[in-house]
Order: sequence, then C-alpha cells, then structure tokens
Amino acid sequence: MRSRRTWWRAAVVVVATTAVGLPAATATAQPVAERLGPVVEDGVTQPVFGYDDAIRERVFVTSDVDTDADGAADVVAMDIIRPRASDDGLRVPVVMDASPYYSTVCRGNEGECKGDLDGDGLNDQWPLFYDNYFVPRGYAVVLLDMIGTNNSTGCPVTGGHADNVSAPTAIDWLNGRRPGRDAAGREVVADWHNGRTGMIGKSYDGTLANAAAASGVAGLSTIVPISAISSWYDYSRSGGLVTRANNYSGSLANTVTNPARRAYCAPVRERLGEQVDDATGDYNDFWAERDYVPHAGQVRASVFVVHGINDNNVRPDHFSTWWNALAERNVPRKLWLTGTGHVDPFDFRRGEWVDTLHQWFDHWLHGIDNGIMAEPMVDIERAPDVWETHSDWPLPAAQPTQVFLQPGADGAAGGLSVRPHPGNARVSFQDTPSMSQTNAIRHPSDPQANTESRLVFLSRPLLAPLHVSGSPIVKINASVDDVDTSFAGLLVDYGTRPRFSTSGDGIRTLAGEDCWGGTATWGGHAEEACYRQTEKTVASNPQELVTKGILDGLNLDSLSVSTPLVPGEKNAVDVRLLPEDYVFEAGHQIGVVLLGSYSGYSSRAKQNQAEITVHFDRSRIELPVVGGRNAAVAAGL
Repeated sequence: MRSRRTWWRAAVVVVATTAVGLPAATATAQPVAERLGPVVEDGVTQPVFGYDDAIRERVFVTSDVDTDADGAADVVAMDIIRPRASDDGLRVPVVMDASPYYSTVCRGNEGECKGDLDGDGLNDQWPLFYDNYFVPRGYAVVLLDMIGTNNSTGCPVTGGHADNVSAPTAIDWLNGRRPGRDAAGREVVADWHNGRTGMIGKSYDGTLANAAAASGVAGLSTIVPISAISSWYDYSRSGGLVTRANNYSGSLANTVTNPARRAYCAPVRERLGEQVDDATGDYNDFWAERDYVPHAGQVRASVFVVHGINDNNVRPDHFSTWWNALAERNVPRKLWLTGTGHVDPFDFRRGEWVDTLHQWFDHWLHGIDNGIMAEPMVDIERAPDVWETHSDWPLPAAQPTQVFLQPGADGAAGGLSVRPHPGNARVSFQDTPSMSQTNAIRHPSDPQANTESRLVFLSRPLLAPLHVSGSPIVKINASVDDVDTSFAGLLVDYGTRPRFSTSGDGIRTLAGEDCWGGTATWGGHAEEACYRQTEKTVASNPQELVTKGILDGLNLDSLSVSTPLVPGEKNAVDVRLLPEDYVFEAGHQIGVVLLGSYSGYSSRAKQNQAEITVHFDRSRIELPVVGGRNAAVAAGL
C-alpha cells in the first residue's frame, strides 16, 4: 500500500495498460509490471504470480459501532496477502474470509490459527488454502477479524449488527469509502483493488458472508457460505423450542471473544443473555436483528451455497430458507448439497471443490466468461461420493403429495396411504421427555421398541423407488390433557443399505497429504499448502432417520407469542420437517414417527409428560415427491 499521492499515479497506469487474458507464452515473456492482469488458459487464471514474495499487510479500519461502550468506535483488523505485482499497477480482486475464530477455535480440519511469530506486525501463519492457491492466480486474500476477536477491538454480539458490520466496514475501505491505517497510524489505501470482493467461509464465517450480502454493501460481488446460519433464531430455537440455551451470555459468545478481553466483555454478554428470552423461546426484536432471510431483497452478490443435509450443528433449514428467498428474487446462485454433516467441501470433495471454486471466483471476481453459470445449478450427493446434477432445488418435478396416516389396531403400527382414512378414529400416546432418538426410530418389530411414547406409521415395502426433494410437513389434529407439550415428527427409512455415517460428521482424517498452492517461510514458519486427506465414513444400519421437526405447543399460532393449550381441545398442528433430498429404495419401508418431547433434536424437553391424542380426520404427512401422487401410487403408497 502507498500514500494517496502514489495511488493516483498507479491508477493512471492501470487505465492505460491493463491487459487481461493474455496467452501464457506471451504473458510470461513480459515483465510482471507490464502484464497487469491475470493469465487465463482453459477458462481459468494461471499461477503466474509469486507467493513467497507476496506483500503482507495488516490494516485497521474504524467502524461505526461501539460494542463495549468505551466511547471509541470499534476497529476492524484484517490481514492481507496479495501479489507483489499489485504494487506495480496490477489490480486484483479480494477473496475474504471474515471470522471470529482466528485466535481461538481456528480454522479448517487441522485447526490452523493466525500468528505473528516474529513480532513484526505481519501475519506469518495463514489458515486454509485460499492464500496459497489464489494469490499466485492474481487475487488478494483478506483474513478479517470480526469485531471483538483477535486483533479487532470491541466485543462480539453473536450474530447482531456489530458482528455483521465487520466485513462491510472492510469492503468500504477496499472501495475507497472509508479510511484505513497501519499499526503506526499512517493512512493507507487499497489502490491495488479492482473493486470486486468475494466472501467465503464455513459456519460463523459463512454466516458473516450471508449477513454482509443481506446488507447490500456495494463491492461485494459474490459469497460462498458453507454450513452457514441464515437466522440465529433457527440456530438456537426450533419451532419455538429452545435448542441452545445460554448461547449468548455463555458458551459461543465466550468462545469467540478475544481471550484477553473475555472478562472485559462480560457485561456485553450479560446484556445479550437478558434479551434472548430463553424462558419462552419466542421470537422477538433480538432475533429479528439476527435474521437475514427477510433482507434477501438487498442481496447484490451472487451466492454459492454449500451445506450438509445431515448437519446437526447448523441444520439444513438454514440453507433452504435462504436459498428459497434468493430464488424468489432471481439472485444468481449455485448449490452443493452433501450427505455429510458440518464439513467443508475441501474435506468431502476436495479436487472438484478447488476446481469449481476457482471457476466461480474467476467468473465473478475477474469477470472471466468460463461457462460456470451455464452448468447445472445444483450438485447433490446421492450416496457417499456419488454425485448427480440438477437444474434447481427442490427438484422442479417435486410436488406436494398428501400421504395419510392410518391408525393401527390394538397398539400396532399404523399405515401410510395416499387415500385418507374414513371416519374419526383417534389414538393417544404419552409424551416421554427421556425418549432418545435411537429408541424413537426403532422399527415396531424391534423387541426394544417403545409402544407407549410414540406413534409409528409404516408403508408397505415399496414397489419402486420414491424420491422426496424439499421440506416435508406433518399435519395432524391433536388434543392434549395439559396446557403445554411439544409435537415432533420424524421421517424414517427402514431397510439396510450403505448410508452416510453421522460419526465425525461423516468423514475421517487420513495420514496422507496433498498440496494446493504456493509456499513460503515467514517468521520461521513454513507456510505450506499441504493438508491431510479425508475419506467418507459409511454405515450400514437397518434404519435411517431421514429428517425431523418439532414444534412447541405454545407456539402453534405464532413464534412470537406463547399461548397455552386448552386441555382436551383439538388443534391443527403443522410440523415442518428439515429439508431433504432422499430416495427411498424399492423394498424399503417409509416410516413416520410422532413424538412429544424429542431430546434427539437438542430441545429442552417439556417435563409435564402430557398425554397427546391424534385425531385421524386430518392427520397426514405432506411429502414433496418427485413425480407427485402418480409416483407415490407407483411405489405402492
């Protein structure tokens, strides 16, 4: 970076001499300072810029928030690495990973942290492969410390406005709208930036990308949220039930806070804990501030979503609600849906991921027409390491299909059919807070199966495969002998086949490594691009929980207001299950399980053990069946 005076001189050079996409032989024959653009072959940028001589900087930008109420606006710190040619007129885009974790949990499967090892104020340890791979291809990489973390000042507010302004504050600086300074207080400008920034990251990092896009900040061209939150209410609540209590005054807020400032930031965490309303789990203004889906209309960036359909940390409803809101607004988008859990695609589909991400960033940040947007929009992992492509998600051929719950005789399992059950039968069961997920999904023929604390409905063995794509909804009429309970629905596949394992989120780390980019030694640290390989873990179980959902009986009418049930009164209960894309094989049985409290959903179970009565004048599951009712009938439902 240089002073403002030399920035003008560099800008004039770029306008006069920029040449993008030169053939490799021609480009490499020129001095780098004259090339002034990426080298493109086969539609992608080539690694023609050095990594070991890359420029490293740390920049501080003042935000507009004061989270710790000390009278000074919080300062956002970022570590930057960029090609040396960017000091000679090369204009480069930015790949940014904004994170709260660089000095605590750290990043990636191998837990890489940032680190200034020789005390010179420059970062020597660069987590993840983005810098090694993209800097030689003509990108700058920015690793940004969210407010209240690592080298940034202030205190985290767990998904709130102050967290979310961290990245837009940096993007404003990159685009000349806000001043930045180095550690000595000298003003610096991003004269090397081409005006385009892409954000990427997993979990909290991807959540910051979602939030930045929802702010509509100019200069954010694309985001790649991986296993990211779209609504913090849905992360800590489900259907009005508390799934993560004390997340704001306790565990998560404490984890991400700069360790040197945890005690100092304790009052901020206490205020957060007072606002969340763990007592009822209801939606309020605190949660509305942390809900990005209503702001999808402000998204100017393209969005490449990656999510695990079996992610029990950031559940898949986060991707689906965000994806659907983006689709309604025709936001350019792409989706990878894996069968693993809370896993980065670098660890579940590494080679294809690096290639695809490279093309995506080249297109959206360098403006290269490489055909990435003409490819199928959606990749779905149908079985471990078996992928297929589709034009959209849910699959366009999926149609809401009513499959009715048929009461069983004398306590036996009921049935499933596209034809409704005549009459007004009803069956009762006892809400049992101690019911585990393992016991909840046991086949009724299992000698250990519980027959009093759930209702089970089974299809006949399927005559043909049945494909569901979307979010099923359990729709029942129910009455309760108390003023409060929970209602849970589970969709189960009964039948043995190789399945995604939930152990370790579905992957294991191996001893071997492979390498993805340039290397250097800084501060005595060998900054390499080599990472341990992984493989999928596969299970073979007689049943699989396909998807699940739960609803607080106090929130049947509204997630914002708790209303006690009237004992004995029949209620319409609609339990939306988590989104899925799943094929039930021929010969397998589809199971629907109804519960009250459900500890397998991490819910804070009700303790009143109400008796729940299901009335069969309405009760059904609405399945998003590919091919609709005709496909369901062909499968034997």
